[in-house]
Amino acid sequence: MKYKVALQKSDEGYSVCVPGLPGCWSQGATESEALANIEEAIREYVDVARDLMKDADIREIEIAV
Repeated sequence: MKYKVALQKSDEGYSVCVPGLPGCWSQGATESEALANIEEAIREYVDVARDLMKDADIREIEIAV
């Protein structure tokens, strides 16, 4: 699965977030470290979300824009 990430350079290195996953943030001293860290953060985020919804009745809806 692919996720868009927003990478920003700061005085301390790089911060990165996933706009499609609220609260999913990470950082790193280098761009490659930040990207590796956000990959792990995404995996953990998805695992937790899956666990929280394991007993839910999951459905899809389509929205016309």
